[in-house]
Amino acid sequence: MAYINEHYLKLKAGYLFPEIGRRVKAFAAAYPAARIIRMGIGDVTEPLPAAVIAAMHKAVDEMARRETFQGYGPEQGCDFLRETIATNDFQARGCDISAEEIFVSDGAKCDMGNILDIFGQDNAIAVTDPVYPVYVDTNVMAGHTGPANDRGEFAGLVYLPATAENDFTPALPTQKVDIIYLCYPNNPTGTVASKATLARWVEYARANQAIIFFDAAYEAYISEPAIPHSIYEIPGAREVAIEFRSFSKTAGFTGVRCAFTVIPRNLKGKTRGGSAAEIHKLWTRRHTTKFNGVSYITQRGAEAVYSPAGKEQVRRIIAHYMGNAKLIRDTLSSIGLQVYGGVNAPYVWVKTPGNATSWDFFDRLLRDAHVVVTPGSGFGASGEGYFRVSSFNSRENVVEAMGRLREKLR
Repeated sequence: MAYINEHYLKLKAGYLFPEIGRRVKAFAAAYPAARIIRMGIGDVTEPLPAAVIAAMHKAVDEMARRETFQGYGPEQGCDFLRETIATNDFQARGCDISAEEIFVSDGAKCDMGNILDIFGQDNAIAVTDPVYPVYVDTNVMAGHTGPANDRGEFAGLVYLPATAENDFTPALPTQKVDIIYLCYPNNPTGTVASKATLARWVEYARANQAIIFFDAAYEAYISEPAIPHSIYEIPGAREVAIEFRSFSKTAGFTGVRCAFTVIPRNLKGKTRGGSAAEIHKLWTRRHTTKFNGVSYITQRGAEAVYSPAGKEQVRRIIAHYMGNAKLIRDTLSSIGLQVYGGVNAPYVWVKTPGNATSWDFFDRLLRDAHVVVTPGSGFGASGEGYFRVSSFNSRENVVEAMGRLREKLR
């Protein structure tokens, strides 16, 4: 009999979003006439930008002719896309990032799990709380933690609370840690980090020889000009940070799949013997061994996101979702709820009324209003007593959902 990876057995509660799906499915089966509006999982609803569709159609036509057919491409990504990303997302903002430091993949979520392949078992790992569950669960699967306690906190992880009391800006670790997960704009709280805040993290990482895993999947939603879009806008970040980005929420690629990870060439880790190792070389080896690259058709679509037409079309899509976010914020605030986020991010973070737990309030909204949100406790112990509302939806659905909540929660 084959032995299993028993670290998976620590994840007894199940991943957050499948549990939401299970409860919604059971409710729908019991009440088939109910029109359920899903504002929980952050999946996009608007069609791909026209420029992307045109580029992908053209790429399909190329695949139909022998003289333009594309087979295996570079696992790290095609040069045309890597160079376009480097120019538009980084160099245009004064960030010293080259095309060779960009690795194209099929998802930031995948990369954030896969990156652990090249890091050892002895690292002290810090996560903010609440936290995107993938950061925690992939470390559990990799054997970097002990079991979870009654609050759902896993032994071996350093939790950094982000609460209303500290303006959802977690304090620096009081002990030395080796890997730090940061997500800005933040999922789930919808808050952002100033340059001064990120500078403190970079300074900590440099002083402690730590590496920051910086999830910038929602950077395109930042509207305030003083807020940094990339950690590489901070001096010294090249020496201590890996950045993860995605086309999923920017250009609607959730069903297309394209993302990228940035690993500067001068980023170093260390061996047990204390010698330095280049993270870029290790990730190149991992990426080219276990991944065969994103399809040529998809990469041509991603390249079109940066065309003049593509940029304008993406701006309109983001404006749509942020209009939804404003409607959600305004409605929930008007009925007396404490509301956070939704200004530079597509998520609104809301305090449950009274002493309701996150899951109890989730069940109440599903039962009474037929609206699905995400319970905050699914993001960690500090998320208890909150819920997340996603603005990824049609305007019609958001208007109707907010009308229902206004009626049921007054």
